[in-house]
Amino acid sequence: GEVSNPTQLFGPEAPPYGTPSRFENPQRSPTTDYPFATTTPQQDLYGIITPSGLHFAVNHGSPTPDINPQEHRLMIHGMVDRPLLFTVAEVKRLPSVTRVHFLACAGNSYVDSFARKNLPQSVQGTHGGTSCSEWTGVLLSVLLQEAGVQKGASWLLCEGAEWKKHSISIPLTKAMDDAMVAYAQNGEAVRRENGYPLRLLVPGFEGTRNVKWLRRIKVVDRPYMTKWETGVYTNLLPSGKARWFQFELEPNSVITRPSAGLRMAGHGFCEITGIAWSGGGAVR
Repeated sequence: GEVSNPTQLFGPEAPPYGTPSRFENPQRSPTTDYPFATTTPQQDLYGIITPSGLHFAVNHGSPTPDINPQEHRLMIHGMVDRPLLFTVAEVKRLPSVTRVHFLACAGNSYVDSFARKNLPQSVQGTHGGTSCSEWTGVLLSVLLQEAGVQKGASWLLCEGAEWKKHSISIPLTKAMDDAMVAYAQNGEAVRRENGYPLRLLVPGFEGTRNVKWLRRIKVVDRPYMTKWETGVYTNLLPSGKARWFQFELEPNSVITRPSAGLRMAGHGFCEITGIAWSGGGAVR
């Protein structure tokens, strides 16, 4: 017989914003011991791009802010010829780049200590602090050249707009190389928990340097020795002293399937999959 409504031939009407099939249920895990972090379900993903809604998030003790992009501003000041105040719209008018970069928490391999109550024995528990996206934004060098960096400047102090104003230092050499101010992630606006409307992206550097909800960059002549770079993100040496400013993440990898917590389908062939990442060069 005839169909009175031809759209019924194609199943349920597509929602305005698509969601996964009801038969697929990958989820970030909120951690129990540390309430301001969620981890990526590596065991459920394919390829290297992490869906935006499953990208890990660490907020350094602050709730996720709900920022109106029309009210948000990015200030560049300090050792510059022309202090500047950008609206989000003004940042978007500048020449953009689109690049694939991973982000990883410096505590990635021991994030299991945060998640163990939710996820005993899983790749998500041990390596859920790693994600990879296609990012679009403006190279930080373009913004700094607009401001005119003065002679003698060698560092940046970067600050977020969240409750606790996460702030941290990065070298000017890295800022002028490949760092960027990103406003889009995987083809859409950066997600709230990942820094909407603007976030700093410092490729290959530990996640804490990639300041979210970026509101201020001060050009300076020394690192500012913030709490996070002197008392938290340090590496303890056998001597008992701690190494500061180890920015670049070392090569790392993990087998995602088969892995702890997953059940093998049965006897026979089974493909082994995994991911690898490195802060300083290509992975072969």
